[in-house]
Amino acid sequence: MASSLEAIGGVEQKLGIHFPQDYRGFVAEEPVETGRWSSTGDCIILNPVDELPGINEAAELATRLPGAVIIGGDGSRELLVYDFRRQPPPLLLVDVSAGSWADGILQAESLTALLGRFPEQGWIWDQPIVAE
Repeated sequence: MASSLEAIGGVEQKLGIHFPQDYRGFVAEEPVETGRWSSTGDCIILNPVDELPGINEAAELATRLPGAVIIGGDGSRELLVYDFRRQPPPLLLVDVSAGSWADGILQAESLTALLGRFPEQGWIWDQPIVAE
């Protein structure tokens, strides 16, 4: 059986990207994330890394949000995505029906930053929309 880091490497190869080190470390330590709640009642769910290729293919975001890679969401309509148009890729929240990057809301510059503030603040809904 492949190690967690080997499995992450295989997913990266399928998706054609390289995840930031903090994400790689997090999923290597906690391969399945069932959800975390904030004091605001928001929930963040990170998808199991081995499910990411299928999730991303099914979402068909490539034409609407080139460079987007879904890693989780809020358990409903909102998707948590890396924006691989930029390096390092920031994390944005986008609705499943988002038509372009202009529909994205910046959440954090890294997974570490997002998970650090999420318990107290939950999702950011009032940030400026991300520029194309």
